[in-house]
Amino acid sequence: MKTLVVNSDGQLEIKEVPIPKYNSKQALVKTISCGICGTDATIIKGGFKGFPREKYPLMLGHEGVGRVVEIGSEVTSFKVGDIVILPFNSEDEEQYGSLGSAWGAFSEYGVINDKAAYQEDDIPEVAYAQQIVPADIDPVDAAMLVTLREVYSTISYFGIKKHDSIVVFGSGPVAVTFIKLMSLMGIESIIGIVRSEEKQRILLENGATAAFNSRETDIQKEIRTLFPHGVKYVLDAVGTAEIINQAMELIEDRGEILCYGVPKYNQMQLDWSKAPYNWKLNFQQMPYKIEESESYDQILTWVREGKINLKDFISNYFPFENVLEAFEKYMNHQILKKAIIIYPS
Repeated sequence: MKTLVVNSDGQLEIKEVPIPKYNSKQALVKTISCGICGTDATIIKGGFKGFPREKYPLMLGHEGVGRVVEIGSEVTSFKVGDIVILPFNSEDEEQYGSLGSAWGAFSEYGVINDKAAYQEDDIPEVAYAQQIVPADIDPVDAAMLVTLREVYSTISYFGIKKHDSIVVFGSGPVAVTFIKLMSLMGIESIIGIVRSEEKQRILLENGATAAFNSRETDIQKEIRTLFPHGVKYVLDAVGTAEIINQAMELIEDRGEILCYGVPKYNQMQLDWSKAPYNWKLNFQQMPYKIEESESYDQILTWVREGKINLKDFISNYFPFENVLEAFEKYMNHQILKKAIIIYPS
């Protein structure tokens, strides 16, 4: 099969490798689509914790959807033909030599686990979130379900409530998803911070109660005008020390700065001279798969009710043969929303 690989110098290439092996508790999946994520960009730049340069080259991708083509002898939860979410490729020295894995979903094939086939103490964590995509969901657009589940489970983990006030920094697919889902959850005060008029429009269309352009507006003045004592939460959906430092002067006493995803660096300098005396910093870098799985039904319900349209989050589709072009555009900030890679049937 072909797989997308990032080398230690950050260069991408498509490599031919063997189709993955699977055991009696697993199923082989032929990839239909896979979304490009900021996590992929961080790995390409060498900034993702847990992936030091000596582990490169790495197979990329973690937002995959595919069709089950073979099943192990103990598999009962899946059958051939099922569309499933989150197939991965693990490191396998026998199969792939020194080629490592950053989940490896940008591959023509992947593997899922049937949690029902394992003893409870032995279930791989990822198995909880490797679930069937219902027939009424477009399998290509279903890659967006990965982000939606991750974000919804993270909102629940952060404990954001209806009457809380929150400022969201960012305008990419993750920030838009946070705003959309918090709006659907009835959270009343959601303020987006962006860097263009077009992004302002997108956030407002997705449920932000206000959106400010940081290139044209004094953010601290605007937020303090709306909330003289500060807001309960500031969410950094980008991953920079600059945003965290700016958030210090926006939160109320005992307010909380929320950081979603993986920052571009594993260290940062913080200045809390303008922060209240009491505040919290909360990082969620890796959502729990069991919490993602528990979020799935609510996301599917909103899709079926027409409250979520998966295509609203997606701006670009690329065939797998053009995956290098897709990443070049993504890394150069030429993708407005989510980009989906489509694999040949």
